[in-house]
Amino acid sequence: MKKAVKKSSSEHGGAGVKLLMVLLVLYLIGNAGYHFIPVAYAGESLKQDMQTAVIQGISVPGKGTPADMIKNKILLSIESNNVPPDAFVEVKAVNNMIQAHVAYTKDVPILPFGIYNYPYEFDHTATPTGFLTKQ
Repeated sequence: MKKAVKKSSSEHGGAGVKLLMVLLVLYLIGNAGYHFIPVAYAGESLKQDMQTAVIQGISVPGKGTPADMIKNKILLSIESNNVPPDAFVEVKAVNNMIQAHVAYTKDVPILPFGIYNYPYEFDHTATPTGFLTKQ
């Protein structure tokens, strides 16, 4: 036997609203990723460039001092990685080794229309590692 099921008015038309909410959430996640991923990638590229510059600075002989050569390579990397020009750059000798320190903050628009900007903070110190540091 089949019974007729009576539908109430609150059970009609929920799929369109749910689809719209899912699409809105996916848009917000995609927008956040679209703006954040390039900034994070540039930060990681700068870390690698800093590490490479420090190792090359102590291992490759040059005309100038190693600190100047390292700072010049880091400044070139800063320009190529879209880092703000007011970034703090310091290269100094510590315990017969050279350290490079870079710090900056960059606002990343996570939500559209300027609703929320995430302050991406980069603060990294590169020191030489491996066989070059063993005495």
